[in-house]
Amino acid sequence: MTRTVFVNGSYLPETEATVSIFDRGFLMADGVYEVTSVLGGKLIDFDGHAARLERSLSELDMVSPLTMDALLEIHRELVRRNAIDEGLIYLQITRGNPGDRDFAFPDPYKTPSTIVLFTQAKPGLADSPAAKTGLRVISIDDIRWGRRDIKTVQLLYPSMGKMIAKKAGVDDAWFVEDGKVTEGTSNNAYIVKGGKIITRDLSSDILHGITRAAVLRFAREAQMEVEERAFNVAEAQGADEAFITSASAFVLPVVEIDGVTLGNGAPGPVATRLREIYLDESRKAAV
Repeated sequence: MTRTVFVNGSYLPETEATVSIFDRGFLMADGVYEVTSVLGGKLIDFDGHAARLERSLSELDMVSPLTMDALLEIHRELVRRNAIDEGLIYLQITRGNPGDRDFAFPDPYKTPSTIVLFTQAKPGLADSPAAKTGLRVISIDDIRWGRRDIKTVQLLYPSMGKMIAKKAGVDDAWFVEDGKVTEGTSNNAYIVKGGKIITRDLSSDILHGITRAAVLRFAREAQMEVEERAFNVAEAQGADEAFITSASAFVLPVVEIDGVTLGNGAPGPVATRLREIYLDESRKAAV
């Protein structure tokens, strides 16, 4: 079935959707994005994604072409038109097409932003086999730019990180900077030691994950201890368990880091319980 997508105010068949070759998202990676999960035909954590989108736009002096209420309705309409039960909605806003290539930003009130949304059907999204087997990760140097808190479309090095992991025969990579783990290629990273959940504190070094915020809130509500600080690979290898969070993975356990097995090599109780809580509470709050 041909998907219906949204491009600059119009719903179109994906085969008819186009963006200018002069768009700054294409030429300069000058844009931001969000990915919102869909479970049971409803949006998960939409308000959080909308708030982060507004922040990303503000940090880059970009102007949103639509209100957040309008974006919510577009998300819902795409879910309806594409009959999405479980899946993802990708949203991208770029600085638009100024008519030619130039390093200088165009006037945002003369050059409208480009906005694109599309769906990805993911049957079984909430029932990932990795939740039962766990992920294996390796560590690699973090050489990304310094504003990882802005969710930009500059994803070349994270993509390279995924490929480095794939070539190594594992599932993902964790970035390491100045001896400390920052995050995964497309997720936030956590370890658990003595029942305490440890994850990097918020700064420009990591993406301020929407799923991260929800999971830490649920953990505290469940009387789990949380410590937000940096940790190194050796500490992670000596942890009782580890896990990652993201909008598309929710909560997934990590069972191996750089060839070292954590615990008994099976998903741990903290990650397993947090996944259950997150999915249950998120479904209740979905819009």
